[in-house]
Amino acid sequence: MDSREWKLISSEQLLKDKWVDVRSETWQKPDGTIITPFYKYGFPDYATALAITKDGKVILEKMFRQGLGENCIELPGGCIDPKDASKTDGMARELLEETGYRFEKIEYLGRNSPNPTTNTNLMHMFIATGGEFDPSQQLDIEEDVEVVLVSMDELIELIQTQQFVQSMQLSTLFYALQKLGRIIVK
Repeated sequence: MDSREWKLISSEQLLKDKWVDVRSETWQKPDGTIITPFYKYGFPDYATALAITKDGKVILEKMFRQGLGENCIELPGGCIDPKDASKTDGMARELLEETGYRFEKIEYLGRNSPNPTTNTNLMHMFIATGGEFDPSQQLDIEEDVEVVLVSMDELIELIQTQQFVQSMQLSTLFYALQKLGRIIVK
């Protein structure tokens, strides 16, 4: 065992459905100390994208978020389903279901973790370009999404005035804007 790796002693499933897998675990640290209970939360991987239409508008969403009890401005995205052939296909499906837009190009930007201490899932980041509205698309009826189109300058203003509260989406914005040359990192 690596000197910094912990050893899993036991794991008990407390709750499992299609959205969450909660476990109570016992871990042994390298120095022999036992940590129990340690709660681990399993959630599906999800994806989010900076989505840009053919005419250069950024597609955002306003949605009520029960956790905060408020409407939030967000990037489009959602869970990657087991039936999706790839993460990119899952992102394309989510974009179409939530916004009604199809994209010429969807590029993978990487992944990050919402909380690697307790959560098992990852968020996959994308930039989608060349979006064109498909009027035949029926939006996902399970979600109450208001699609909002803004200019790139308006997007930057929303970021600067801290209108995005979903921290994982800020990561997507950072990498996508860096890819577009709007953020220079030396």
